[in-house]
Amino acid sequence: MSGTTRADRESDRELARPGSVRHSLIELAVPAVLAEVLFALVGGWPGAGFGAALLAVTGLLVGRRVAGAGADAVALRSRPRQQELYEPGLGDWRWTVRQGLDPKGDPGPLRTRIRRLYAVRLAEEHGLDLSADRDRAAELLGPRLWPWIDPLAPPPAAVFPAEVVRELVDRLDSL
Repeated sequence: MSGTTRADRESDRELARPGSVRHSLIELAVPAVLAEVLFALVGGWPGAGFGAALLAVTGLLVGRRVAGAGADAVALRSRPRQQELYEPGLGDWRWTVRQGLDPKGDPGPLRTRIRRLYAVRLAEEHGLDLSADRDRAAELLGPRLWPWIDPLAPPPAAVFPAEVVRELVDRLDSL
């Protein structure tokens, strides 16, 4: 008897499936070893040392990125950069609305997302560019709602009132 159980063998097969960590490491290790052999053949011991250092630095950078350590960088925390890198799903709306309505929350993401919805609706239904046709967009939305999505003005209050969010959604549906 080999000493490994059926569960161990199934676990090993599970970890080696495409997309698993083990599979990814195997897929990355093969070219790394081949590159190191190539460095050694071309450059001798100095080439092998350079190749090992290069592979180590590359591995650390890739590992840091995969582990998510890059999210701590200030450049990646800025709101515009996050919105470029991450496409929000429907589940994020609950968090976004909750943060926008909370006096201690951040209304910026809610305002940005509602503004994007209005920009799309106004472009599709009325042929308007929200930034270029501000006067016509303000006329369509009305004086109470326009300040909340005006791209060139600060928000009228630090927190979205719940009734304003409801009115914005209702008006968006009616456009």
